[in-house]
Amino acid sequence: MSLSETLVSQIQAREITDEDLHQAALLLLDALASAYAGSQTEVGKKLLGWAVSNGDSARTKALLLGSLTHITETDDLHRASVTHPGCVVVPTILALANQHGFSDKAVLEALIKGFEAVCRVGMSVGPEHYRVWHNTATCGPFGSAMAAADLLDLDQAQTVDALGNAGTQSSGLWEFLESGAMSKHIHAGRGSEAGLLAAELAQHGITGAQTILEGEKGFYAGLCPDPEPLKLAIKPNEDWQIHQTSIKPWPSCRHTHPTIDASLEIQSQLGNSVPSSITVETYQSALALCDRESAVNEYQAKFSLQHCSAIALSRGQVDLGSFDQTARDEVSGLCSKVTVSCEEPYRSNYPKSWGAKVTVETEDNRVLTAQRTDCKGDPELRLSDEEMIAKAMGLLQFSGLDQAQATAVCDSVMAMPKSTGHTSLYPDFSVSVA
Repeated sequence: MSLSETLVSQIQAREITDEDLHQAALLLLDALASAYAGSQTEVGKKLLGWAVSNGDSARTKALLLGSLTHITETDDLHRASVTHPGCVVVPTILALANQHGFSDKAVLEALIKGFEAVCRVGMSVGPEHYRVWHNTATCGPFGSAMAAADLLDLDQAQTVDALGNAGTQSSGLWEFLESGAMSKHIHAGRGSEAGLLAAELAQHGITGAQTILEGEKGFYAGLCPDPEPLKLAIKPNEDWQIHQTSIKPWPSCRHTHPTIDASLEIQSQLGNSVPSSITVETYQSALALCDRESAVNEYQAKFSLQHCSAIALSRGQVDLGSFDQTARDEVSGLCSKVTVSCEEPYRSNYPKSWGAKVTVETEDNRVLTAQRTDCKGDPELRLSDEEMIAKAMGLLQFSGLDQAQATAVCDSVMAMPKSTGHTSLYPDFSVSVA
């Protein structure tokens, strides 16, 4: 059996419980609310304009919704694979459900299987892949294809073809960070669209390489210097990966979150003291992507340990307004006082745990320290259902929905696990375009 055949057979054979469906609904809500918020950003409005000129197909809808979901940096994260499963899987299933009217239960089951595929492939690529390639973009099409294949009722052979078709489309490079270009949003949207296209082609008999992962000229050979294919395998009685998926409390790169959390703790103790120096100790991947003293735009600020620490220490909160020009100007001097380094135990604990330690020395000779082994929102520090819904309400209202409209969206999603009907949740963005 090829690796793709094994992965598909294991996923298709697994049981889905009521608890799994409930967690799937929470993850769907998180992604959907992030998309709504993304629609009101400058980049989101450009994407909406593009969508208007490109028809109303499910693939266009998937690319649009995936891109919007990823803009505000509020979408979920799976640590072991370093992927954002929601922004590639949820747009696919909502676009297909909008077109075909699948049942609510079928939509949630497809989400669970899609998350499993993207996370399993992501765990297998090895750490060096992430240095150049954006895992969400490269591994995302596998999850999107798996979810679409499930909804389209493809058999095992067709689903393997879908994964083969998805893998050959995998791409997405980190170079956008150097200039703060908008490509990262397209990474998510294209990952969703590519997987949907892959499954539709397989449905019509277009075959894909069964050995797309392990073949001599396959995914691992081309993109992964140190792959770990054994991590694809699902162990007996292992939970679905939806239960290992983290939720972001703050709208910035997940690598900045332990630093933000620790900085917020210190800010609550600062009083009138003024920081004279700030030290952030964390793991190498956080430095590789987020060691950025000077952020020239909002997106670079979301990928700056220095800015995220400084704004948390300055304002005592980090929200969607914490990265604009006003916020960057406010803390530019404080950012220059931040020193970042890769240190133990955070270096060795990653990627199992994403942690950081922040130390602030003040002008009145105080030394304040806070550290995090894990991030708030990780499975070890899980957000409650109420916190998840409150986060979604904030994002939905940021998009322009009033409280009653936002509540209706949340209620519709959270009713899905016990629903016997079908609900079209794909947003109507026509008002935003107009």
